Amino acid sequence: MNEQGLKFKKDSPEVKKLIDWWEDLKQNNRGERAVLRRCGTLNEVVLSPAYHRLRTSLLKIGKVNDDRLSLVVGLSAYVKDNADASGIAVQMATGKTDGSARVSGLRFRRLLKVKESDNLFTAMRRVIALLGGAVNIQSLAQGVYFWNDITRKDWAFDYYSTAPDEK
Repeated sequence: MNEQGLKFKKDSPEVKKLIDWWEDLKQNNRGERAVLRRCGTLNEVVLSPAYHRLRTSLLKIGKVNDDRLSLVVGLSAYVKDNADASGIAVQMATGKTDGSARVSGLRFRRLLKVKESDNLFTAMRRVIALLGGAVNIQSLAQGVYFWNDITRKDWAFDYYSTAPDEK
């Protein structure tokens, strides 16, 4: 095992494993996906076999932060389609037929204020629903795995560069 932690950068081995795991969950393990979708807390996510299957796979690449990985796993179960085109903050800022953001400026600012993982889990499930389940899995994983001030600033730049009029 590599002593380095996971990065979830584009085309990194952990992103490939995550997407392979997600595709398998979506196509071949619908029951496990349903179990994950019923999890109300991150502790419940960690108790699922699907979580441990991905964790074991990722441990071959680097150190795993279990609390952060539980966010990635729990939220990935809500993703219906992997939207590769743009990052999740840009996705939040675009997409409605009237030209407005799918995620309102108010909801986005509330999201950026979230500090605790359980609250982030709840908020991001709502965001994924607003995006119709079509989310860039790599961007989602990297964002929630490294949820900190840098991530929040990056998301704010992406969101407001795309939707400058959102208030």
